[in-house]
Amino acid sequence: MYKEKEQDILFSVSDLKVGFRDHALFENLTLDLKAGELVCFMGPNGVGKSTLIKTLAGLHPPLSHLKGGLKGGEKKISVVLTDKIQVADMSVRELVSFGRYPYLGWNINLSSHDDEIVSRAIGQVRIQHLSEKKLFQLSDGQLQMAMIARALAQETPVLLLDEPTAHLDLNNRVEIMNLLLSLCKKERKAVLVSTHELDLALQTADLLWLAMNKTIKKGIPEDLVLNGALDELFQFKGFDLKTGKVQHSPHRSKHVGLKGEGAELLWTKNALERNGYQVSDRGIHVSISKAGNKFMWRVDEKIFDSISELLKHLDAVDR
Repeated sequence: MYKEKEQDILFSVSDLKVGFRDHALFENLTLDLKAGELVCFMGPNGVGKSTLIKTLAGLHPPLSHLKGGLKGGEKKISVVLTDKIQVADMSVRELVSFGRYPYLGWNINLSSHDDEIVSRAIGQVRIQHLSEKKLFQLSDGQLQMAMIARALAQETPVLLLDEPTAHLDLNNRVEIMNLLLSLCKKERKAVLVSTHELDLALQTADLLWLAMNKTIKKGIPEDLVLNGALDELFQFKGFDLKTGKVQHSPHRSKHVGLKGEGAELLWTKNALERNGYQVSDRGIHVSISKAGNKFMWRVDEKIFDSISELLKHLDAVDR
């Protein structure tokens, strides 16, 4: 059995109490961040995720004495918060270069090495085309990418990010989560992300932290799905977490039997259930086949070249 090494833990705190004066958000927390591990921190709005991130980063005072911290005693934590940048008349490259300031001397001049790191950070989040744009010219999503690049330019072993995928489209959300996962695995960084992106967290996180009853429940995503912890936390309405699908109530009496495989089977089933059919092993028989890059749906002797055409046929039969 693998035994955790002391050097695997980059950040560790114990007996931590987080909140505001007379109002505790979390109590008696013991938390570790390990090298090579992506942790997604989840919970309802207002539970205190941002406050905990800021407390761990030293930007918000804890309600108890902070025991522990970064291993080795060095302050090497990068933070990406949701706070708006006030200096808008600054270029993206200038913003990212601020990530190098902790390493600069009294003259605050970037070396060629610093410039290379800034360029690499910009490239990692694929915003080279925005490098000379002013911040006021950016969308919220583009500004978020620039903030992440600034954190990467700091080259720290620990990254704390508060909602880094907010305001991003699906493609960029996936890209950012994959980037953070890659930083963990390839560069052995410890990354903590507060997020509402449950679907992405389930597929990328090594560990989930769930904010529950002033404490944090920890576990790998699969265990927290199966033991009901995620259902308890989010109290899903019409969403089946175990299948990852919205639950549809059939409003048709017709049953449809499907025969096929792969993605075409999954999406045909999705379309049928979304349209109120009951998919089972009886009723109207639909078989799916593929010839080259084309799919075909057969009902008796009729062949359809799209799910849309299949649905039109079934709808006519159902009347």
